[in-house]
Formats: sequence, C-alpha cells, structure tokens
Amino acid sequence: MAITSANQLELLQTAEAVAREKMIDPDLVIQAMEDSLARAAKSRYGAEMDIRVKIDRKTGRATFARVRTVVEDEALENHHAQLTVKQAKSYLRDPQIGDEIVDEVPPVDLGRIAAQSAKQVILQRVREAERDRQYEEFKDRVGTILNGTVKREEYGNVIVDIGRGEGILRRNDKIGRESYRIGDRIRAYVKDVRREARGPQVFLSRTAPEFMMALFKMEVPEIYDGIIEIKACARDPGSRAKIAVISYDNSIDPVGACVGMRGSRVQAVVNELQGEKIDIIPWNQDVATFLVNALQPAEVSKVVFDEDASKIEVVVPDEQLSLAIGRRGQNVRLASQLTGLDIDILTEADESARRQAEFAERTRLFMDTLDVDEMMAQLLVSEGFTNLEEVAYVDQDELLSIDGFDESTAGELQARARDYLEEQARKALEAARKLGVEDSLIEFEGLTPQMLEALGKDGIKTLEDFATCADWELAGGWTTENGQRKKDEGILEKFDMSLDEAQTLIMTARVMLGWVDPTELETAAEADEADDTEEDEA
Repeated sequence: MAITSANQLELLQTAEAVAREKMIDPDLVIQAMEDSLARAAKSRYGAEMDIRVKIDRKTGRATFARVRTVVEDEALENHHAQLTVKQAKSYLRDPQIGDEIVDEVPPVDLGRIAAQSAKQVILQRVREAERDRQYEEFKDRVGTILNGTVKREEYGNVIVDIGRGEGILRRNDKIGRESYRIGDRIRAYVKDVRREARGPQVFLSRTAPEFMMALFKMEVPEIYDGIIEIKACARDPGSRAKIAVISYDNSIDPVGACVGMRGSRVQAVVNELQGEKIDIIPWNQDVATFLVNALQPAEVSKVVFDEDASKIEVVVPDEQLSLAIGRRGQNVRLASQLTGLDIDILTEADESARRQAEFAERTRLFMDTLDVDEMMAQLLVSEGFTNLEEVAYVDQDELLSIDGFDESTAGELQARARDYLEEQARKALEAARKLGVEDSLIEFEGLTPQMLEALGKDGIKTLEDFATCADWELAGGWTTENGQRKKDEGILEKFDMSLDEAQTLIMTARVMLGWVDPTELETAAEADEADDTEEDEA
C-alpha cells in the first residue's frame, strides 16, 4: 500500500473513528500512526536512521523526513543519525550542539508485513491511551459509589461493567454469601484505583464501612448538606453495624433524621446491605457517654476509663451481660471498633468481688508493712489510700481527717511507712549492684532503686543500654497482629510509667551521652507545642 496513492483524508477519518470509539484524543491516534509509519520507513531506509513522519492535521498528507543531530566529536556513535560540528558546516552556516538537519525523503510503500507491524503499533498506542484515560477518569472517583452490571465471575471475584471500564469486586469484599448472575445490577464502593500492567484496576467493595456511610449520605439530605456528620462506623458485613452521628443544628435530631419517616431512610440502606441490622448512635465527645451509647441496647451501670492504655472497663447488671457481649461477642466487638478502645465487660457481681479482693489485699499490705491492726488498715483503705508512698508522703492533715487519728498516730504511721520504703529501696539498690548495674545508670535522675533492679534483671546495666531502649519497651504498649490487639509488657510498666515519661527519660540519657543535640529537642518540643495550640484553636 503506497501512502501517496491512498486517499490522504482517510488517515484523518480513521483517527477520528478510533478516537470516538475508544473515547480518547484524536491527536493521540495520529501520533500513533506517525510512529507506526516511521517504524515501517526505518525497515526500508535502515534501522540506524532517525526517520520521522509528520501527518498534516488538516490535509492528512504524511511527510517523511530523515533527521541528523549535531553532537560533540567524542559523542558521535551513529553516523546515520548524528553529525559532528565540522561535518554539519556543510549544511549549516553556524552549527551548534543539538541542532538538527532535516532532509525530506520519499514516502515508502507499505508491504504486507510492514502494514501489519504498523497496525500493531497503532493498536498498542491506542490501548495505552485508553488505559491512561480510564485511570484518569476513575482515580478521582475513589470514595464514591458506582452502579454497574455484572459481566462475569472469576474464581469467586465478580467483574463489573462500570461504563467506560471494568471494576473487580473480590470475594472478601462481597457481603456474606451473596451471589450474582451475569447482567445483574450492582452497587459498590470504589475502594482503590491502581495502575497495573494489564491496565487500570478499579477495586470495589460492599463490605467497607465507608460504603454504608456513602449510602447514608445518599439517603439523608442532612448528611449531604453537612448538617449531620457521620463520626464513626463499624460493620460486621451482612449481619450488624453501628454508626455514630452528630448534628450541628440543635433543632435536628441526628438519629431521627437517619432513621427517617417510619424508618424509610435506614430501611433503604438495610435493603441494599442484604438486611444488615444497623444501630444508629448519637456521638458524644465524652468517651464514657459515647461508649454507653455504643453498647446499646445493653444498659451500663458504670464505666472505668484507663487513658494510658486506651482501655475501658464497663460494668453491667448481671442479667445484661449476654446482651452487652452480643452473639459471638458481636455487640462489644462493634462497640470497640466504633470507639477505638479495648473494652472489658464485667457484671456487677464480678466488679463487687474484685473490689472486695482489692480491699482485702490493700488491708493486708498495710497490716504487714505498718504493723497495725485490721481496723486501722481498713480505715486507711476506706479513705482511698492504695500504697505506702501515699501514707508516707501525704500531707499529715489528710491523715488527721480520719476519725480516731491524732498527730502522734499520724506521725508514727508516716515514720513506719518511710522506714519501710527506705529499707526496700536499700535492698533494691543492693540487688541492682549485684546484677551489675553501673553507677552511670544508678546516678541517672528519674529512676528509683526498684526500677534499677528491674532494669538489671532485663540486662540493662549501663546508661548506654538504657539510651538504646524504645519508650514502649519501658512503659509497655499495644501491637496489632492479624487484626487482634496484643499487649506488650514494659520493663517499668508496673511502676506506672507512661510512654511520655519513658520517652523523656530516654531522650535525656541520649543528650547526656552526646547522641542527640539538645537544640534539636527544643525545636521539636516547640513544634509539638505549636501543633497542640493549633489543635486546641481548631
């Protein structure tokens, strides 16, 4: 096939038709044609030559040209496509490095093999352009809901026709045991869009909490308008879900607005989610109040919150225990996901038994260490004293406020407590030295003898050893394995050391050793303080 003998406008008409069919820019198709013709021309004139083709966008005329580039003498590698400055003077008056000499060459006749090769180049470039177009179109739709049609099923994964592309709904993103037939309409959440070798992959989900949130946004105008906000969502797909909402307009009830007239709004979401039961909960800034709401329909008697461990204990009436836990732990698990806290549930009887055991343990502690009778020990526990440090170093007026305690009694108790603590400290320091703990660590401010003994038992014997520790190694922390939170015990956790305190001690040790520049710490502290101020203002 000779380009010169063909209808020149046919190239433009073909480019327009392909671009319209694939919904891409016609200029991309013409560029692909230019590349394919250039490749065919190289097979005729020589692969070493730099042959370029330009198709006129108005007439369709294809111009073939040989291009030679001016390079430095030592950079000359290809005599067919490059020239030195000296050689270029035959063509140009004042040649410069990088100048190009363009000579038009006769068009080529495309043989059968060359035409087939050109066709493959055009198809490949068109496919790449189509993939780029699909990626650009769908990447901005992450976080939205798409409607599509089931195209086929592959190994449990559903391939969905979503208009100008395909989406994949993987097996673990389907609700329960739902199944689809070819041609079924399907609605799903766009979880991710990624570039892959075979083209852009649009990953869909029907189990993501965001899918439920997006459905509510579609059904509840107040959420779409920003009057009501969904603060958190937790799902056991196909079975049960909890969603926390807050209203920024005092005249609008967030729960009632999400439920709708006779449950119409929530029922529309339930129907889409295969009958998944949904608890709509008012969100509250107070953690304890929010948790009480999250454990509905169970009633809660008392909440005890441990901020350091992000752990919370909930006390419920004995008859409410099974309701609070839910079938297979579902209710408490969803409440935990919703609040982001580890929740321990106790019955009132269990909590009472534990309090009695703690009372007896503390009473025994005071009887053994202070050499007092049971009645006096119980008085101390009843007044809220939990350890010897509190008795030894509390203001004496607090002891005098206890019925039957005079100055001599209070003074004697404090003296005994201090003597006992000093003796324990002496023994702990002696044990630490026997374990090999060096003076560099013993003299480090902020560590008690008992802490030094615990560190020595764990092989931390020098200031250098201490400085290499991580804060969670000292204070303890939590890690997540296979979706389950696991407790990591800290060396000094039993001394009620927090992560912030551990971090401060470790950084101080590093500064003392010269590992860290103290000015960097000051800059970081100022930055943290500025961030905290911005958060408070927000």
